Amino acid sequence: MKNVTLRAGNEQDFFSRGKVLARLADAGQPMPEERTVSFEDPADLLRLLTASRLEVFRSVKAEPGSITVIAGRLQRDRSAIAALSNAM
Repeated sequence: MKNVTLRAGNEQDFFSRGKVLARLADAGQPMPEERTVSFEDPADLLRLLTASRLEVFRSVKAEPGSITVIAGRLQRDRSAIAALSNAM
């Protein structure tokens, strides 16, 4: 998976995207590399994307690695990075 899209959307948006994917699957077409995570309430998205989590996301995007490697790069305790990754 190359891209993850975070957006605000409602139930209708969710099922519309599902229908598009179902049609692709029925036609034997490849699924898009992108994944979408929708939040009905944008405040829920803001609670998920804390500054600490954004820092971890950016570090992983720049250079993927193990939790130990990422923790070292960010100069943070390994258990804190593991807890952040488990909460996502």
